[in-house]
This record gives sequence, C-alpha cells and structure tokens, in this order.
Amino acid sequence: MDGLFYWLLNMSILGTLTGAVILLLRFVRRIRRRWIVILWAIPLLRFWLPVSIGGKYSLMSLLSGFSTKTVVVYQSPGGERVYSAMNSIQAAESYFPITYRTNVLEDVFRCAALVWAIVAAALILALGILYVSTLSELRDAERLRGKVYVSPKVTAPAVYGILRPRIILPASAAASEDLELIVLHEGRHIRRGDNLWRMLAFFTAAIHWFNPAIWLFLKLFLSDAEIACDESVLSRLPADDHRRYAHALLNARTGKTVFASAFGGAKVRTRIERILSFRRMTAASGIAFAVLIAAIAYFLLANASA
Repeated sequence: MDGLFYWLLNMSILGTLTGAVILLLRFVRRIRRRWIVILWAIPLLRFWLPVSIGGKYSLMSLLSGFSTKTVVVYQSPGGERVYSAMNSIQAAESYFPITYRTNVLEDVFRCAALVWAIVAAALILALGILYVSTLSELRDAERLRGKVYVSPKVTAPAVYGILRPRIILPASAAASEDLELIVLHEGRHIRRGDNLWRMLAFFTAAIHWFNPAIWLFLKLFLSDAEIACDESVLSRLPADDHRRYAHALLNARTGKTVFASAFGGAKVRTRIERILSFRRMTAASGIAFAVLIAAIAYFLLANASA
C-alpha cells in the first residue's frame, strides 16, 4: 500500500501543477467556460494516470531539469514509443518494487498510506450513502412530463441521478412562466452528462483528500460547469431571449446540491453578467480554440522525454 501511495502522491503533485495552469487560463475572458470545462479533464487525468508518453515540448520536459525525474515504465523494442512516470518526490532508490532510500522514509510512507486509505474509504462510503439516500428520498416525485418531475422535497430545479437522470422541480418552478427555460437548462445538463462528471470530480477529491488544491479545483469546476451549461443554452436561444433567461435565473432560488446540477447552483451574479455579454462564436473561432485546446492538452499531458 505504501508503494501505491507513493505514486498517488506523485500523481497529486502533477495534477496540482496542471490544474494551476487551467486556473490561470480561467482569467482569459475570451476562453468560454465550455472550453475550460473540457480543459479540466487534463488535471483529472493527471490525478488518475501515473503513466504517459514522452514529449519534448511539454510542461514536464521544462520541469524535468529542476524537480522531477523520469521513470521509464515501458519502451517499445525499436525505442519509438516510451511510456514513463514522473517522479517528483524522488524518495525511492528503485521503483519496481519501490525501495526507499532510508528506513525512516519507508516507515513514513507506510504510516501515511494507512491514514490515507482510512480517510479515503470513509469519504467514498459517505458519498455513496449520500447519493443513494438522496435518490431514495426523491423516489416518490410525481411525473410532470417526460423526464420532468415535481417534488416538495427540493428547493431548486435540478437533475438527479446518473444512469437514469431526472429533472426534479419544486412546485413553484413547475408553475412558473420560466418553466421551458428551466427545463431547457436542465436538459442540457443531461445531454452533457454533467452529473457523471460531478461524481468523478467528487470521487477524485475523496482519493486525493490530503491535497488542498483538489478542493479548490472541485469548487471551480462545479462553478464552470454551470456557466458552461448556460453558454450551451444561450447558443440555442434567440438573442432576444437572453435577458429572459437571465431573469429566470435571477428568480430561481440558489440551491446547493452535491450530486445534482441545480439551475441556481452557482454564483448567480457572475452567471448573469456572462449571459448578458454572451456572443455566439464563429466557426473560425471554434476551430482556433479546438487547436489551442489540443496544444494545451499535449503540453500538460505528455511526460518528459526519457
């Protein structure tokens, strides 16, 4: 288990570094939140995958001379393809299996691994219980139409569930003149699979609970996901309806839910400002940003060349 924790700690460091880059990109206002949400998948992969291909022009190549070491995991017979892991801790003498430089380091990692496993298991169990109990509590919601339900147990419109997501509204929202806009918003959450991504984000935070940065990334990702959903809705609405959509958001009560994507679940002021300043992206801009994202993904996901 201490060997597992050793590599997990390395992945947590790399996830933090790549997450910090995404954090900086969030300040570039021209980059839509729809693209930022896609970019959040990069630190997510770094938090989970210990191995990657080598790349000459990557963040890890820039850092390899200062604070990281490349550990080759597999190299093809011809040497064309090298899969490696980045070792930022450098506390081990050898890696397969891990042997530490001193007995003290071995004892430290063994104790730390035990604490990590206990807390991570407790968090995952708590998240599982909360998810199951929430869905059980809302099982008696009454169908309004299609996947839209009404329940007095919720205070804000939201999508509940992952495998069979349902839009559940409070009675006030069901009778609102903004019903169609609310359903459109929540429907976009379902099509985007946002609840699944929320679950993966929470699960990642539970595994890397010891890393303060993961909790900041989690909060920002959830906020960005809501704004990205707004952008997806606005791109399908006539420009004349944008103010009506902002008004509907303002009327919705802010509801904080863990596994549900709520209509009023992020900072309303920020979302309204973005809604009112929204402009449709041209095809050329879309292609340019797609190329930019591919370049950023390569820069952050590739390891240093062995």
